[in-house]
Amino acid sequence: MVATNTMGAAAPSGASLEGDRARTAGPRFSPNAVAGLALLLTVAIWAAFALSARALSASTLLPADAALLRFGTPLVILAPALWRRRRRLAAVRPATAMKIICGAGVPFFLAAMYGGSLTSAAFVGSLIPGMVPLFVSALMVASGRGVPRGTQAAGLVLIAVGVIILVWRYTVALDADVLVGCGVLLVASGLWALYTVGLREVDLDPVGSIGLLCLPSFAVMALLVVTGVLPTGFAHAAGSDIALFFGVQGLGVGLCAGLLYAFAIRRLGAERSSVIGSLSPVAVVLLAIPLLDESPTLAVLIGVPVLTTGVVLSNRRPRHKVPADV
Repeated sequence: MVATNTMGAAAPSGASLEGDRARTAGPRFSPNAVAGLALLLTVAIWAAFALSARALSASTLLPADAALLRFGTPLVILAPALWRRRRRLAAVRPATAMKIICGAGVPFFLAAMYGGSLTSAAFVGSLIPGMVPLFVSALMVASGRGVPRGTQAAGLVLIAVGVIILVWRYTVALDADVLVGCGVLLVASGLWALYTVGLREVDLDPVGSIGLLCLPSFAVMALLVVTGVLPTGFAHAAGSDIALFFGVQGLGVGLCAGLLYAFAIRRLGAERSSVIGSLSPVAVVLLAIPLLDESPTLAVLIGVPVLTTGVVLSNRRPRHKVPADV
């Protein structure tokens, strides 16, 4: 029977109510789609990181100052949440913790900043994220998870070709500064691959992953500054520079990108998440033109698309053939 309300009109049954809710509810996104959106947002933030790595050399801040903002800001904002996770943080295996701490901590940060000061934003945005799939695949092979084949192997070859195109002119001209900068950026990319794999191994939520990275990194950087190993320029820095790097490095890279990337890694896996490198180089090259007045060279215009194509192919999954019914 259909029930009636006090005005005599037919009241909707339970089934029809559920149907109405389904029709009026907004679109539901799958967890993988949400993770993909997180990666796209991370692309934008990482593009800002690459631009700031290049801009640091022209600012009143020093690398140590930017690092303190990068690792200190998330600790202050997330302090109560991290305190509640202290036991889980202490239980992380040392080997996994070192992958995360070294992969995205002080060694990576200083390498990225120094490499950026010797090259350009296009190189930072291309070499660091673009080479991650190749390094991640190497780590997977080393751990016995199989050798890439087919389109994945072709993609890794294209990544290597793209890097060669980017650095070839500087090799021929023996531009020592740019070559050293490229080498340092490749080291930074290898470190980031360690971080990517470590995030997949760790049993922490994104907030806990940020704490595991930032707490020891901030402590090490503060120790280096206090002991005079690394100089600081905070006392004489311009307020606009502090605000810029607080927003980009502290809030953007340290907090937002850390949460988004850790979430995507746990949902999509290390290899699939490294596809972010296919978008980041293009975004950096385009943004560097109006923001840093950088004019892309012919090598950049050719090498970045080749590298980008390689990243896309390296992250394609082979289709498994379904046997036909007999």
